[in-house]
Amino acid sequence: MKQAILQASLIALLAGVVAAAVYQVHPRAPALYLMLEPLRSDEVGLKEISERWKGDVVWLDARPRDQFNLAHVPGARLLNEQDFDNQLLEMLDILQTTTKPVILYCGGQKCEASRHVREKLLTMVPLENCFVLKGGWPAWLAGQGK
Repeated sequence: MKQAILQASLIALLAGVVAAAVYQVHPRAPALYLMLEPLRSDEVGLKEISERWKGDVVWLDARPRDQFNLAHVPGARLLNEQDFDNQLLEMLDILQTTTKPVILYCGGQKCEASRHVREKLLTMVPLENCFVLKGGWPAWLAGQGK
């Protein structure tokens, strides 16, 4: 009996170590700490989008085209790192004339693609209100259930 408890404890310990290792290297691992962190200066949450702008914003999806094609925020336009120049040309008129806030999102809470696209975008188009959606696509999906 004592041997079985020891083996079970060892298996549980090894499973925990493997799970922690996978969490550290997985590109879509959930960022368990992000919801507790305050917003960065370039971030905005769904609540503010809803309350401050009544949802009247320009959505830009920084995910790869295949993910965008599967599902995206209604009305969102694709602007990702992979085809940035061509996609920007297609929507340059809209971005240069809009008075609405521009909100970028990518595929996960730890995803940095939206930040990279935002930085590149702001070097080419002077936007007054351009933000990254805190929590990205998962946050938007979670907000749709409320």
